[in-house]
Amino acid sequence: MGPLQGTRIIEIAGLGPGPFAGMVLADMGAEVIRVERPGGGMFAGNPDYDYLNRGKRCIAINLKSESGVATVIKLSKTAAGIFEGFRPGVAEKLGIGPEVVTRANPKLVYGRMTGWGQEGPLAQSAGHDINYISIAGALHPLGQKGSKPMIPLNLVGDFGGGGLMLAFGMVCALYEAKNSGLGQVVDAAMVDGAALLMASLFGAQQVGFWSEERGTNMLDSGAHFYDTYECADGEYVSVGAIEPQFYAELLTGLGLNPKDLPQQMDMASWTGMKKRFSETFKTRGRDEWVAIFAGKDACVAPVLKMSEVGQHPHIKARETLIDLEGHLQPAPAPRYSRTKPEINHRAAEIGEHTNDILGELGLSTAEIEQFRAQGIVT
Repeated sequence: MGPLQGTRIIEIAGLGPGPFAGMVLADMGAEVIRVERPGGGMFAGNPDYDYLNRGKRCIAINLKSESGVATVIKLSKTAAGIFEGFRPGVAEKLGIGPEVVTRANPKLVYGRMTGWGQEGPLAQSAGHDINYISIAGALHPLGQKGSKPMIPLNLVGDFGGGGLMLAFGMVCALYEAKNSGLGQVVDAAMVDGAALLMASLFGAQQVGFWSEERGTNMLDSGAHFYDTYECADGEYVSVGAIEPQFYAELLTGLGLNPKDLPQQMDMASWTGMKKRFSETFKTRGRDEWVAIFAGKDACVAPVLKMSEVGQHPHIKARETLIDLEGHLQPAPAPRYSRTKPEINHRAAEIGEHTNDILGELGLSTAEIEQFRAQGIVT
């Protein structure tokens, strides 16, 4: 079940990118134990929708107690990796920083997920996704001409530049540890990850291919053949017909004669052509356009709401969304020819596996009940 089967990773629960990294690792077959604080989180009492915590076991530990900290350290001795998402220095203050846990387990890979990184002038500053991608250069290019920057949800910083980079970094370090026998610290910062996602655009800007004026480039809605268009029913289609053969198919589907139009790459004509395309797309509903372009290489697709995605034929055929205990959610990705990832179960209630995990660590039933009575675990 997944290429990471047999690998135990401890997740010190946090928000957003940390749980996402843990989900990705669990999807790939790792045994992820989520160490949650006693009490509750966003989905407390209703974990069925907490998709970022699917496939994990959960133990609730009070990290402000000495015995709670000792339990985490003991748990880390049984694992290949551990990660946390505190501000720099907080894990050390709690007593579960990398020096402490790697002393107990030298092979342990220790992941750290932050916005600004472990050092630098902003390391101790508060921030969120929008701030991290701002100084990484990833927010400024997003948006149409004459508009303010468009917020890309929290996909670029939290999940792409953060959670995925942490999961990738953990796996790389785990691979290296098998050869060296030594663990190391993985410093995953969302500002670094967001900048890395911009690598090709940094190059394009420096050679003059990419203008820093928002909404004037081929891929930022500047081109009429790479944009979204409203249809007669208020829904939208996306168009990405960059290559000339695809652009020709697009014009044919729209009922436009290329002999009557400017050349595709005549940038001076893009604004006028965008108006022409907008008027044409508004003559039919979204699904009508989808039917017209079906089977044609025109790079036209419907812009689907999340509630519509599960009904698309391609999504159905690939099982891109799966039904887990009555809840539709994205399937693990990527896919493998042999070690097929599977989701074992929905997200656990906070502390659902406390007894089981402590029992595996050798605590007796009486000791577990004493811990619970003392508020060390729940």
